[in-house]
Amino acid sequence: MSVTLDQPVADFQAAATSGQQVRLADLQGRNLVLYFYPKDSTPGCTTQGQGFRDQHGAFLAADTLVFGVSRDGLKSHENFKAKQGFPFELISDGDEALCQLFDVIKLKKLYGKEYLGIDRSTFLIDKAGVLRQEWRGVKVPGHVDAVLAAAQALQQG
Repeated sequence: MSVTLDQPVADFQAAATSGQQVRLADLQGRNLVLYFYPKDSTPGCTTQGQGFRDQHGAFLAADTLVFGVSRDGLKSHENFKAKQGFPFELISDGDEALCQLFDVIKLKKLYGKEYLGIDRSTFLIDKAGVLRQEWRGVKVPGHVDAVLAAAQALQQG
């Protein structure tokens, strides 16, 4: 079962940086951005994370929490977060439970080899836990601004 626009997202719990357990049910009452990215400390993922970092205050002003999600382990996440000064937590999805829920694992090609990897995707969940917007196959330039505009529109109702 995967997520559907304008439908409630199934409750989930996942380990995150700073020793946190992120549980959807505990975050009700705030809007939520989950952005899925392929790998810590790679150029596109770093640029994307920096975009969310640089707009973090604006997301908070729109009552929206931001979480990055990849299959990397917590140690890798902690290093990436510290090096980039991310003010938000990174979720480790080593068992791919969140990746499956949001259907972001896709067949990819690199140097002629095929492999299963995370398709860069972002999801905006409202205060009631309903999926309100999704971006799949994300290109990094301009993406954070589009997500922020959607979060601000959601905040204004």
